[in-house]
Amino acid sequence: MLKASKDLEEQLLKQRRQAEENDAKRRADRLGLAYIDLISVKVPTEIKAMRLVPEEEAKRALLVPLQVLRKKLIVAAFDPDIPEAKKAIEKLRKIYETEVAVVSMTSLKHAWSYYHYVIKEEGEISGKIEIDETKLQSLQATIKNLEQLKETIRSFKSPLVSQTLEIIIAGALSLKASDIHLEPNDERGAIRLRIDGLLHAAYEEFTPATYHSVVTRIKLLSNLKLNITDQPQDGRFTIGLKDRDIEIRTSVIPSEYGETVVLRILDPLALKVNLEELGWRPDDLAIVKAEIAKPNGLILNTGPTGSGKTTTLYAFLKYVFRPEIKVITVEDPIEYHLDGISQTQVDPGAGYTFASGLRSILRQDPNVILVGEIRDKETAEIAMNAALTGHIVFSTLHTNDAVGAVPRLIDLGAKPQILGPALALVIAQRLIRILCPQCKTTKPNDSKFKTKAEEFLKNLPSRVDRTLYKQLSIYEPKGCDQCGSLGYRGRISIFELFVVNENIEQAIYANPTELTLTDLAKKQGMTTMQEDGILKMFMGITSQAEVERLTGPINWLKD
Repeated sequence: MLKASKDLEEQLLKQRRQAEENDAKRRADRLGLAYIDLISVKVPTEIKAMRLVPEEEAKRALLVPLQVLRKKLIVAAFDPDIPEAKKAIEKLRKIYETEVAVVSMTSLKHAWSYYHYVIKEEGEISGKIEIDETKLQSLQATIKNLEQLKETIRSFKSPLVSQTLEIIIAGALSLKASDIHLEPNDERGAIRLRIDGLLHAAYEEFTPATYHSVVTRIKLLSNLKLNITDQPQDGRFTIGLKDRDIEIRTSVIPSEYGETVVLRILDPLALKVNLEELGWRPDDLAIVKAEIAKPNGLILNTGPTGSGKTTTLYAFLKYVFRPEIKVITVEDPIEYHLDGISQTQVDPGAGYTFASGLRSILRQDPNVILVGEIRDKETAEIAMNAALTGHIVFSTLHTNDAVGAVPRLIDLGAKPQILGPALALVIAQRLIRILCPQCKTTKPNDSKFKTKAEEFLKNLPSRVDRTLYKQLSIYEPKGCDQCGSLGYRGRISIFELFVVNENIEQAIYANPTELTLTDLAKKQGMTTMQEDGILKMFMGITSQAEVERLTGPINWLKD
């Protein structure tokens, strides 16, 4: 009986809603305007649009601004002919090209509910937020490891979501995290921090309501649509400090239990743009400096996402830049701003892609060009022709190793007779964690290991300075207060250089296999990324586990 009564009530409610929406449709037809159902159809509602009309005025006029698209504004109104609505719409039309749609009263009330966020955050959400530096420094002094971050969030009693987010960001900055991951599950919301390339659980006790509030706050800061929860959205905001601005890139995607958010932290202090600081061996650094000092040629950096390619290319730009030369970039996106360099960002919506951007750049008479990535035949051809006509071109390519760049470019449609003379140097790199110097411990080794290690050094190219590796020891992580109990602190690159000389150039003309090129490169003195990692392992910079995590098993250590 109770179920039947409930079903009848739901059916009557559905009928009333349908009648209300049908009435709104009739009014829209009579006025010659569009009709929108703001509940059944998820129309993006933007806080920046709602700010154009204060809540009380919107309720008197029975309308709400929904979206701003460049100079076009979309307004939903119950009846645009009532005096209050006419007055509000005329005022908006002085600034925007305003398009009015008719809605039901239920739709309006649903849209008005978002004014709660406008009032709460008004004056704060501008794309740039100011954090009390004293408070930030105090939090950073308190949060030295993941457990302390968890305890700080757990003990925080303030109902203000903005302050909860401050703690999360302060903890991420203190622990030198590159990303903050907010992930919902069936009962709780969790935070994980990416520190030195690996994810670590930071807090797993958010109630669904608190998690939703934190996500809403992030979406507000990032100028994202609050009522869109079933589509991916990307945005950004900036944390303004006295000495620098920290940019936060926001990515929101729908998941089974809610929205998953990733905040990418771009802190200028974390960027190493001095060439010598990236982790080169002296012999590799000498090769790199010689190649990037040349007046023309294509220099590629390869590796997966997050392997440090962009940082290395920025270091190249800083090294070669002089006031008397022109340096232009086309990037997606611009990671950091470099003084004296003209940086542009791709905008597919405006037709500005890597290929079209590179073509436009060449008309600017540059000396040095950076192309964020070579993804297609057109970009590859323009980059190679630019390298052949007096420009030095830096770019990235997704391959597993340095030699793999040649077959990859040929697969994209590059002609071997152009690729051979255009390509000067290919670099492959990975970011490897650095052992904490305060707590690392020596791993016991026997005479058998020493014999194998000496044999390894003996087989390296003659340009590698063996005197740097006299102490053939392996170190392991331990964990202390200085490294947040992780055993590692910071990252450094391991490299592999593939220099295109006359012999390699001749081989490229024959469209060689990757195996053929690898054999030829090794005969000419190439050291692999794993070999570079082992040498850093011998110097106590990193551990065997790290080298094997990024480059695979070290076979001679397994025998």
